Amino acid sequence: MLVSEKHVPVLLNDVLKLLPEDVRSGWDVTFGRGGHTMAILQKYPKCQILGVDRDLAAIDFGKSNYTVPIEEGKLQLLHGNFHEIEDWAAEAREKIEPQFILADLGVSSPQLDQPERGFSFYNDGPLDMRMDTSKGITAADIVNEWSEAELSELFQELGEVRSPFRVVKAIVADREETPFTRTLPLADMIGRIEGWRKKGHHPATKYFLALRMQVNDEISKLKSSILSMIKALSPEGRLLVITFHSLEDRIVKWTMKDSEMGKLVNKKVIQATWNEKQQNPRARSAKLRVFERM
Repeated sequence: MLVSEKHVPVLLNDVLKLLPEDVRSGWDVTFGRGGHTMAILQKYPKCQILGVDRDLAAIDFGKSNYTVPIEEGKLQLLHGNFHEIEDWAAEAREKIEPQFILADLGVSSPQLDQPERGFSFYNDGPLDMRMDTSKGITAADIVNEWSEAELSELFQELGEVRSPFRVVKAIVADREETPFTRTLPLADMIGRIEGWRKKGHHPATKYFLALRMQVNDEISKLKSSILSMIKALSPEGRLLVITFHSLEDRIVKWTMKDSEMGKLVNKKVIQATWNEKQQNPRARSAKLRVFERM
């Protein structure tokens, strides 16, 4: 039950510590490459987990690489979206009881590393960014069709870019001659305009983050999704949510805090240790909040 070497699950020790005591079953609704799931199964060998992901490539990866836990009945996989949990929760509950639900809202390393998915600003690929490649608008649609005002608002609100106006003007001007269809031309243009202000952080990071979040509608559905996951939990079950964006974290925090169906387990947000950040740069902005249902 080895985890993909390219993907290291963030805040893993904290997740394992904060699961319900003697946990027997649960749902990992952002299965990815199965890092968290496999670690839970190693610590709790009798546990059963439903792994859910809207990225069909993640489900196919799980079926190919985790045949032993699947054959043993410890792991079941479902192609689905946690934002649409109410569509499949009842059926899933009949198979595996959700004593915990785990949601890691980041993009997995393999997704970032595969140029054809369009998430990377280091490797050239189609400007796509869809988690579910079977439906929805692409990042290219947004970059080429949205107005200057709409793009500016997007990068300010979701990307938290203080002043995106020079980049936006360049996008609008350049797309008139040649529409953006690949990741590198857009990333390189942003790099030339913004410059490398922070060591190790590509200037296009926040712009690509904003596009990804918009393409996959990650913010508008988050509050209702958190409430639906709380509702789906078994009594005394726990919801563990890992975020990588301050806006996401605020939504998770206040949705959990305002819910009358239970309580926050950790009043103070959990973040990666210095050692974990050094070993896994992806953990730098990770935050974990845990809710326990009554």
